[in-house]
Amino acid sequence: MTRQRVLAAGLVLLGAAHLAWGVWGWLAPAHFFDAFPGFGRQWTAAYPPYNEHLVSDLGATFTMIGVLLLLAAAVRDQRVTSVVLVGVIVFGALHLTYHGLDRGSLHGLDLAGSLVSLALGVLVPAGLLVLARARG
Repeated sequence: MTRQRVLAAGLVLLGAAHLAWGVWGWLAPAHFFDAFPGFGRQWTAAYPPYNEHLVSDLGATFTMIGVLLLLAAAVRDQRVTSVVLVGVIVFGALHLTYHGLDRGSLHGLDLAGSLVSLALGVLVPAGLLVLARARG
C-alpha cells in the first residue's frame, strides 16, 4: 500500500470515528453521556454531572473534526491535510491532558483504556502528519 493510500485510509478511519461519536453526542446527548464509548463501558458518565448543552457541544466538535478529516482525505492537498491534522493533534493533546489530570471515577481497565485511546488520539494523527509531510 502506498504512502498516499495509507494516509487517505487513516484520514477516512479517523474521520468516520469522529463523525460517529459526534452525531451520537449531538443527536442523543444523554445516551452518549451514559454509554460512551459503548460495549458496556461508561467513560463519559465517570465525569458527572450530566450537562446536555456541553455534551451536545462535544458532539458538534467531534462532528466538525470528522468532517474536516474526511474533507482532507477527499481533497488530497498536503497543506489542507497538515492543517487539519495539527488541529486534531491539538484537540487530542488537550483532551488527553485533562483526563490525565482528572480521572473522574474511572479506575483499573476503564482508566487504562480511556488514557490509551486518548493517547492514540494524539499519536495516530501525528503519524499521519508525518506521512502527509513526507516527500516522495
